[in-house]
Amino acid sequence: MALHTFRGGVHPYEGKDLSKDKPVRDLLPEGEMVFPVSQHIGAPAKPIVEAGDHVLRGQMIAEAGGFVSAPIFSSVSGTVKTIEKRATATGTLCESIVIENDGEYKEADFKPSDPDLISKEEIIDKIKNAGVAGMGGAGFPTHVKLSPKDPDKIDTIIANCAECEPYLTSDYRIMMEEPEKLVAGMKIVLKIFPKAQGYLAVEDNKPDCISRLRKLTDKEDRISVCPLKTKYPQGGERQIIHAVTGRDINSKMLPADAGCIVDNVATLCAIRDAVIEGKPVMDRIFTVSGDAVCEPRNFRIKIGTSFSELLSAAGGTIKEPEKYISGGPMMGFSMFNLDVPTTRTTSALLVFSDDEASKYETTACINCGRCVEACPERLVPSRLAKFSEHKKAEQFEKWYGLECIECGSCSFVCPARRPLAQDIKTMKKQILADKKKKK
Repeated sequence: MALHTFRGGVHPYEGKDLSKDKPVRDLLPEGEMVFPVSQHIGAPAKPIVEAGDHVLRGQMIAEAGGFVSAPIFSSVSGTVKTIEKRATATGTLCESIVIENDGEYKEADFKPSDPDLISKEEIIDKIKNAGVAGMGGAGFPTHVKLSPKDPDKIDTIIANCAECEPYLTSDYRIMMEEPEKLVAGMKIVLKIFPKAQGYLAVEDNKPDCISRLRKLTDKEDRISVCPLKTKYPQGGERQIIHAVTGRDINSKMLPADAGCIVDNVATLCAIRDAVIEGKPVMDRIFTVSGDAVCEPRNFRIKIGTSFSELLSAAGGTIKEPEKYISGGPMMGFSMFNLDVPTTRTTSALLVFSDDEASKYETTACINCGRCVEACPERLVPSRLAKFSEHKKAEQFEKWYGLECIECGSCSFVCPARRPLAQDIKTMKKQILADKKKKK
C-alpha cells in the first residue's frame, strides 16, 4: 500500500545519525536563567515578579497577556535579578525576566488530576494555566487551538511525529524513550473531542518508532499509527493534514476548518504533564548536532538555559564553526551569538564547520521549473521572488504569494542558487505588515 504523502517536496541529507541513537540526558544549568516574555504567538506575557523576589521551580513569573497568549514559569529556583531587555536567538531584544539559579531546584506545589474525572473545560483550563504552546516551533497557545468555534466538527486529531527537518532528533527520542506520554497526551485531546479519531503520523524512516507506537495502541479503538513517506516538509501542518486526511487548507483557514487539530510530539507530552501531573511547561527535549559538534546529543533542558551552555555540554566544537542555526537547517535561522536563552519553542542548536550557502554564486534564473515541482503549495517561486525583487506587491498577491509556507524547498533545488525563499518571505512580511497598519 502506498504511503501517505503530499505533492512536491524535497529530499535533503537527513543528518539524523549524528544524534538519533543518543539517549536523552538531563542537563542542570549553571548561573543565570533568562525568560523572554514572548515565547509564543500572541500578546507577550506580563511579569508578575520583581527584582529581589525568590521563586520556585514551576512558579508562574509572567501571566498571559490576553486570550491568545500564555504564561511563563521559572524552570529553576532562585532570585529574580532584574527585568530588562535581552537579546533572543533571532537577534531581537525582548523584555526578559532574569533569575539567578540557586542550584537547589525547589519546586512549587503541583495539583495532579485524573483526566477521566474532570470536564473538557477543566482540561482546557489546566492546559492554559500550564503555559502549553506549540513546541514544534510555532508557539501557538494550545488552549486556543483546542477551543475551536465548532468543536463538534472536529473529527481528526493528528500527532505530528514526522520530524522532517534534517538533524533534529528530539521528537524521535521522545517516541523511543517516553512513547507512553505521547499516547496519554493524545487520549486527553480525544477526551475533549469525543467524535474524533487520533492518528500518530510518523515518517517511514523511523520504523522503530512505528513499531513501538503500534504496540502501545493496538488495543486503542480511537488511536492508530499512520506511516508517512519520508519527504520534506512532511511535518508542515498543511502537508500532514493532506497526507493523513486528503483535505486541503490555505492561509485563510485553520486546521479546525478542515475538522482537524494538529499537535507536535512535545506539545502532546506537555498536555499530558499539565493535566495528569499538574506541571507547567518548564523543560523540553533539545538536540545539539552538526559536523562541528564534539558530541552530538539530546538533552532534557531547563527552559531559559543559554545556547552556549548547551554547546559546552555537548563537548564544544571539534572544528572552527562557520554557522550556528537555531532549529533545523531548512526553516531554522542563523545565529550570531550563543549567549541567548532557549525558549519553549526552540528545539535544536546546529553547528556547522562549513557555511555552504554563502559559498555559492547566485546566477540568473534559467526557467527550469524545479522550484515549481518542489513547492508543496504548488506555487511559482521563481516568479514570486521576481515580484519581491521589484516590490510588486499586487502581482505577488495575485500569484498567491501569501500561501507560501516558507519551507525553503524552492531554494534547496534551485540550480541558480537564488535565495527564492528569502525573497518571498521578505515580501510576505512587508505585505502583512502593511495590511496590519491599515486595520
